[in-house]
Amino acid sequence: MANIAIIGAGVIGVSCAAFLQRDGHNVTIYDPLPPGEGCSFGNAGSIGPGSVVPLSTPGIVRQAASWITDPDSPLWIDWRYLPRAVPWLARFITAGASPRINGIAKALRLLHADSFENYRTLLGVDAKSLLHISGQLYLYESDAAFTKDALGRELREALGIRSEILSADEVRQLEPSLGPRFAKAMYLPDSGHCSNPHRLVTTIAEDITRNGGRFVRASVKDFELEAGQVRAVVTDAGSMPCDTVVIAAGAWSHRLAGRLGLKIPLESLRGYHVMLPMPEKAPKRPLYPLAAKIMMTPMEHGLRIAGTAEIAGLDAPMNERRAAALGKIAKRYFPGMTGEPISVWMGHRPATPDSLPVIGASPRHKNVMLAFGHGQTGLIGGSTTGLLVSDLVAGRKPTIDPHPYRANRF
Repeated sequence: MANIAIIGAGVIGVSCAAFLQRDGHNVTIYDPLPPGEGCSFGNAGSIGPGSVVPLSTPGIVRQAASWITDPDSPLWIDWRYLPRAVPWLARFITAGASPRINGIAKALRLLHADSFENYRTLLGVDAKSLLHISGQLYLYESDAAFTKDALGRELREALGIRSEILSADEVRQLEPSLGPRFAKAMYLPDSGHCSNPHRLVTTIAEDITRNGGRFVRASVKDFELEAGQVRAVVTDAGSMPCDTVVIAAGAWSHRLAGRLGLKIPLESLRGYHVMLPMPEKAPKRPLYPLAAKIMMTPMEHGLRIAGTAEIAGLDAPMNERRAAALGKIAKRYFPGMTGEPISVWMGHRPATPDSLPVIGASPRHKNVMLAFGHGQTGLIGGSTTGLLVSDLVAGRKPTIDPHPYRANRF
């Protein structure tokens, strides 16, 4: 039995803590915020085993060039931050080269395939009210848009992901909430959503506490080393001894990894959401209009419109214009939708250039586990990441091959 310090109380951190606790370890989770109050609070709620297409694909430079000059586009870079982002962007472009895409998609498939099953293990009876295999619809406004997305469909088909192509009439029959804008859709029947991502995290956190785990409201600033091992985490509340450390601090993880001599290319893809009153004809499943690059998900407290990727660093304030644009886009798709946003949110999604998280032992300190960099798929990959980390700490055969997620791949 080890005393394990987990840094980060988001969906990755609590999933790691819960599986480690099930192995008999004592777990302490450090975060300046309560469980689930960071990036996990505001994600789109999508749980898609078929989410295998990396952000960077062939042709991304040409597409992004038209986006970055438009502050309302799916991707926008703050020009004041651009000099700092250039090294990450260069790696991002390289990762989108054709020879690498298939391997990245396969690794994402491995991480996402059993997401629902592993969350059910952690949530118990609460899984029924939180997890919904409702299917997802990827929506195309024209035949040309459908053709343009051929790579994504080819990757899913190669990996055995079930899908069905729907005509405009079939889209309206399956999802009568939508207006008549869409010419085609791809239906993924094995995907679905979480109706309250924050409650998912707090439910797991409450179970950890009931079983003796501790949550400490503190920021980890550094580490104390002895004989090449971390022996304590240094927080703003003092030094806390530990046997093993799991770094799951989201977009801030690379700073902590840097204290241990690791250089991990991690960038915040700042994401936004607005919560709108549920339309009279409520959607039954997550809807993803490819042109807008947003996810529209029915949740317990309304309709969440989430998306956009903004590169502006960890310290810039929320861009109110980008948040407002989400609501305007949603009203294009739902006829008769009225009402002002219930809430608006911005969070930091921790992204690596190749869209794969960093999971596994630190190459410099074997009692340090890394679990961060999931980008836009943290909720999807969280449960399996927790199981994989517990496998690696235990020294047993891993649930999935950890090699694609190793820290020294960069």
